[in-house]
Amino acid sequence: MRSTFLPYCRPDIGETEISAATTALRNGWLTTGPYVKAFEEAFAQRAGVKHAVALNSCTAALHVGLRALGVGPGDDVAMPALTFVAGAQSTIELGARPVFADIDPQTLSVTVETLAACVTPRTKVIIPMPFAGRPLDIAAITTFARERGIAVLEDAAHAAGMLDRGEWAGVRSDAAAYSFYATKNLTTAEGGMLLTNDDAIADRARVLGLHGMDRDAWKRYSNNGTWRYDVHEPGFKYNLCDPLAAIGIEQLKRLDAMQACRDALAAHYTSRLTEIPGLGLQRAPENPGDRHSWCMFVLTVDPARTGIERDVLIEALRDANIGTSVHYIPTHHFGAYRQLDVVPLPNTDRVWRRILSLPLYPTMTDADVDDVITALERIIVPRTFTFATRA
Repeated sequence: MRSTFLPYCRPDIGETEISAATTALRNGWLTTGPYVKAFEEAFAQRAGVKHAVALNSCTAALHVGLRALGVGPGDDVAMPALTFVAGAQSTIELGARPVFADIDPQTLSVTVETLAACVTPRTKVIIPMPFAGRPLDIAAITTFARERGIAVLEDAAHAAGMLDRGEWAGVRSDAAAYSFYATKNLTTAEGGMLLTNDDAIADRARVLGLHGMDRDAWKRYSNNGTWRYDVHEPGFKYNLCDPLAAIGIEQLKRLDAMQACRDALAAHYTSRLTEIPGLGLQRAPENPGDRHSWCMFVLTVDPARTGIERDVLIEALRDANIGTSVHYIPTHHFGAYRQLDVVPLPNTDRVWRRILSLPLYPTMTDADVDDVITALERIIVPRTFTFATRA
């Protein structure tokens, strides 16, 4: 057993990020300013889209994205239940109704077929999510949506570093909401970004993200600014600040190297986990140009073969100094959302009780992965042997 605890996640923050944040703190401008603008420009260029709007969270990006797409009372928004609550929360705040789609149990993401089962005549937007950073063939989903006059806002919280047929999330859809939370492939501690090729969506998102104002503080207080501004419509306080954007700029420069570390660790996990009965892996991407971001490394635990329930396995791994997590408790299982009319979600309701996220981040080593595998073998293999003997 490990002598020290291996946490589920540890952000990869180096001296370059610390130095950049310190410089931003010392230059006399703390809120949205030149670093935010530079981060937006760099991110849009890397993603291959026209516009990137920096915000203080992925939730904010989903919220302003939905509103910029015209979602309001009487509308439906289709989304998976196997995700964080941000999409459903934002939908309800706009007076619309979340409608949950089931998932493919092998990819853990929605598909055209599962979306077709929940789309209604009132569906305004679809929010697909590439679960854990596995590309979900967004081209097929956008084609399905546009044939029905439905917009697509990607929940790209797991997508930094992912390629879907060679493209970033946000290239084919109407917009994509990225997360820079502490557990993500690229972090600013807290933060998000809305990507779009649509000028009108970008313009409205910028206004909505800062109280509905037509000019931010940088434009008002710089030497070429003016104190006058207008508030076009009620908006939100969602802007990103310069010190966090400075961290994001440096993280973006390192994204390829950090992604390579994730790829190698995921390959090491995969090569060894196939030897342990009862543990299932997310199906690998199959389209040309696809790349998994490995924002999470997710197992499914079959208790009939492992001889142990998922929740018991979590505690056993914790006793072995291995941190884990569960992604996610489905949204319709929370008290705040149980009043929603939910179509049957058999795959979601079965899979979520079996999924388990293992530690995976760039500062891990192969030895750390071996420690996780060894712990799983010690917990599971003896139980499997006992079951086999009884049979």
